[in-house]
Amino acid sequence: MQKIDYKKELNPAQLEAVQSSEGAYLVIAGAGSGKTRTLVFRVAHLVEKGVAPEEILLLTFTRKAAEEMLRRASLLLDERCRKVSGGTFHSFANYTLRKYAQVLGLKNNFSILDESDAEDTVNLVRTQLGFNKTDKRFPRKKAILEVISKSINKSEDLGTVLYEEYPQFIEWEEEIKKIRDEYVKFKRAKSLLDYDDLLVFLRDLLTQHEHIRLSLAKKYKYIMVDEYQDTNKLQAHITCLLSSVHGNIMVVGDDSQSIYSFRGANFKNIIDFPKIFKDARVITLEENYRSTQPILNLANEVIYAAKEKFEKTLFTKRNSENLPVFVDAPDEHAQSRYIADRILELREEGAELSDIAVLFRSSWHSNDLEIELASRNIPFVKYGGQKFVEAAHIKDVLGFLRIKQNLFDEVSWYRELLLMRGIGPKTAAIVINEIIKNKKGLNLENKRAAQSEDLKKFFELFQKTRGEEFSPAELIDAFLEYYQPLLKEKYDDFHKRVNDLDSLQRIASRYDSLEDFLSDMALEPPERNIIEPGKRDKDDMRLTLSTIHSAKGLEWKAVFIIYAAEGHIPSYLSLESDEELEEERRLFYVAITRAKDELYFLKPHLDRSPKGVFDEGGMVFTRMTRFLDRQDILDTLLATENLSGDFADTDLEDFTGSQASSEENKKFLDTIKEYFD
Repeated sequence: MQKIDYKKELNPAQLEAVQSSEGAYLVIAGAGSGKTRTLVFRVAHLVEKGVAPEEILLLTFTRKAAEEMLRRASLLLDERCRKVSGGTFHSFANYTLRKYAQVLGLKNNFSILDESDAEDTVNLVRTQLGFNKTDKRFPRKKAILEVISKSINKSEDLGTVLYEEYPQFIEWEEEIKKIRDEYVKFKRAKSLLDYDDLLVFLRDLLTQHEHIRLSLAKKYKYIMVDEYQDTNKLQAHITCLLSSVHGNIMVVGDDSQSIYSFRGANFKNIIDFPKIFKDARVITLEENYRSTQPILNLANEVIYAAKEKFEKTLFTKRNSENLPVFVDAPDEHAQSRYIADRILELREEGAELSDIAVLFRSSWHSNDLEIELASRNIPFVKYGGQKFVEAAHIKDVLGFLRIKQNLFDEVSWYRELLLMRGIGPKTAAIVINEIIKNKKGLNLENKRAAQSEDLKKFFELFQKTRGEEFSPAELIDAFLEYYQPLLKEKYDDFHKRVNDLDSLQRIASRYDSLEDFLSDMALEPPERNIIEPGKRDKDDMRLTLSTIHSAKGLEWKAVFIIYAAEGHIPSYLSLESDEELEEERRLFYVAITRAKDELYFLKPHLDRSPKGVFDEGGMVFTRMTRFLDRQDILDTLLATENLSGDFADTDLEDFTGSQASSEENKKFLDTIKEYFD
């Protein structure tokens, strides 16, 4: 007997998606259309109809998203749903590679480099090759890693990436290629994998070892992928390979919200899905449960002009007479004053600060506003800044744990040695050479240990924590006893860092396995507002300031979008590329669809010119963003408010510028190979 009344709980489009099981499906889920609800109900439906939970693979972009979906599905149906295999592409790759590492010539105790560790490794290689002593400025470690990573994630030649995105580094192409090649060798020799390696090795496992691909396809008979518009080419390739035998795949996303190309996301993945899966059915979710109809009317018009898209028109039962408002302010400070005034009015009308957000294209756009808010005693939180695991003192602790897991982790050894008093880069290199390359190990009689009390204590710490019976929390506790005097000496604000170390211990206490703990710290690091006691409650009573990129997936009752002007959004950096302009349009669409009840666009009438756009600096007249600058939008979809007075037209230059042997399976694999090659 059916437990869930799907017809009662879902609208017709959602119901079609939930009850579709065999075959390939592309669900185009418009903003606020209940995408997550649809995935939750589909998991429950598959389990309810008799599919074993372990045969369902749900791939998401954060572990938290997968856990929340499976939690909701279990409440909807029963606890069987918690047994569904859910997680991120990277965590799935980590799990699979640990199992099949030897097939690829890897050790299954490999360490995972987070972004900061990967940068340090690139820098180590760069220094060893002597490229830190060039006559002209050589690219820094972060830029080099970005180039290498984009080349991998976009499946493009490194030279092409340099030409298209980093033309300032073209003269160093051969040197960067050499760094890349040595970086690959270094990682392989030390059993180190970075984020990109996890995907590359998983793809190689699936393409080069058919018996493993078939085994995984037999295990995971139903594949579901969330936010498919955010996948890079590697992730899309892996998705297709996992479903190449049975073809039971559902990808869910919104092409109109594809805004992460700077991270390697490929807009074409979702657009071309029906070209790869030729029998795929496209299901479109258009009923919106978030915004009022006037806001959706504007969003529909903005995205209607997109050059390439799946057709959809968002609608809702939430009617309102309030049109979105466009405010032309005299200057940046007037823009800030208007927002502060209106926020205080909204508070008087009963809105909580946590129900209000100010969104912007670039982080610096809010600088003046932050000063104005502070002067009015309006508390706010701004999204961005350093991640918890990127803090130096946290990396110091994790470095010790990584060495415990993998004695040949040269990057972590280097970090730990440089913490010690009396040991510099030269001595650190000698010690590493003796321990790793000469395989002398952790010898307490080592003459270097005799010369450094800190090194001697470090070796003693390893002897004290020998064996595998120590939990991650116990290892951290032992390390902190050694680390405390170094912490006080190295950091002037050491007392402020103690809370972070306490938080790390609390997180570690949830784990029995060091490998699991380090994998999660690399792949799913906790955010500060989650691990700092009380922080979340305080943030709930604050106004939100956020870049549009960081706001995706969130919603507020009232949203202010500032600097809605040409050169700001779209960014002047995108004006020479049609593809980048189209992504700017989608970014604007994302900003609009964050608003539930009230939406405000603001631009300063006078502004400082963006560097590089005008020959001379100084104040210039701005133009309304092209995404709103249409007469039909201005006449019927927007209410305009001019704080600037009447201005004469200006002559400013326009900115526009089944079985492995089956024929069908072989054909499909040929299609995948042709597309991704």
